[in-house]
Amino acid sequence: MTAPLKTEHGINFSIAHAGAWQDLAQHVFRHAAMGDVRGKLFLKEPLQLTGMEISLGTIPAGRGTPFTHRHRENEEVYIFVKGRGQFQVDDKILEVREGTVVRVACAGVRAWRNNSSEPLHYIVIQAKSGTLANGTITDGAVVSEKVSWSD
Repeated sequence: MTAPLKTEHGINFSIAHAGAWQDLAQHVFRHAAMGDVRGKLFLKEPLQLTGMEISLGTIPAGRGTPFTHRHRENEEVYIFVKGRGQFQVDDKILEVREGTVVRVACAGVRAWRNNSSEPLHYIVIQAKSGTLANGTITDGAVVSEKVSWSD
């Protein structure tokens, strides 16, 4: 199995380094239906996330999810950072590539595949649907501390 990520935690932060995208296959996730899945890294535990789940994923050329799924409570956002492929939501096939962002509601039945000759890299963010009360602009607050970068 995968060695744990090297992490650091402070009072108000957590940091982890997953490595380069091309090396993501070093991370292995044990899936109940699929067994060992190389190139999938969940960050909830390493980053001590409390309001969302984030995962990094890579799908080799010609591969894809072997089943469809939906969620009970979490909506998801998929951010494709490199490569190209297809994403299916319900009966709609969407072409995805670097820079594509797809939001899927809980009830959306989804699957994705890499139908290209290069790896497909993506980030998934899950959060409980209907719970976001404030966005970044309305939730943010300027504080009086000055920024001081050390060289």
